[in-house]
Amino acid sequence: MLSIQRVQSKWTKTNIMLKSEYLRQYMPTTKLFSRSSLQSMLSDYGMVYVKPINGMHGNGIIRVERTTVPSIGYRFQMNTKAIFSTTFDQLFKQLVKQKKKRSYLVQRGIHLLRHQKRRFDIRVMVQKNLRNEWEVTGIIGRLAHPAKIVTNYHSGGTPMAIDRLMADHSTSSELAAFKNRLRKLCISIANNLQETYPNLKELGVDIAIDAKLHPWILEVNTSPDPFIFRKLPDQSVFQKVYRYAKAYGRFKKRRSRP
Repeated sequence: MLSIQRVQSKWTKTNIMLKSEYLRQYMPTTKLFSRSSLQSMLSDYGMVYVKPINGMHGNGIIRVERTTVPSIGYRFQMNTKAIFSTTFDQLFKQLVKQKKKRSYLVQRGIHLLRHQKRRFDIRVMVQKNLRNEWEVTGIIGRLAHPAKIVTNYHSGGTPMAIDRLMADHSTSSELAAFKNRLRKLCISIANNLQETYPNLKELGVDIAIDAKLHPWILEVNTSPDPFIFRKLPDQSVFQKVYRYAKAYGRFKKRRSRP
């Protein structure tokens, strides 16, 4: 059995996907972190996320935005701590201090939909099925901790059924159409990355949804946590995810911790 392939670099995966005209429409502008890229993207979008190229579980992600209230300047937040800067120079120096020597990206900020005033995004699980074909096996919402900027379960986020999170934002027919769009998108991502990495077996695709119900690819994880799907009321979803993962050798050596 071929080993399961992992691709850690967000920058590498982004550049591969950008080669696809279809995928580009779903990808927020992303650049390597520098003084000029940060300044230009804040000017263009008003809010960005600065994230480590090789980070996991939302660790090290910083939300940066221009502010007018209480005064004109910049605000950035990492974990639960928010810091205000009056000038761009001051902001940049503080960010460089935070990131230390790690390589970072700057990504256009997408204003996430909210449920009970808390931001949420979507995790889509894509796996090789028993016929060795890509299949979307699970879709789950991730509701951010009220005081944090990331939605990850490991950072205090709450896994929740997408139907519940989207109830205030779409009708049942709109949600069904949106799920179909997600499936098509995520299968396309898998096929795209597989051209460069033929031994991929599973992907966890993180999707932001804007106010127009347009999906945005935030990140693609090649080592996704299958156990988040245990939190869904429908246990058959997790059972399939686990069955497929076991079949392609995910738990051959050791079982991941729930």
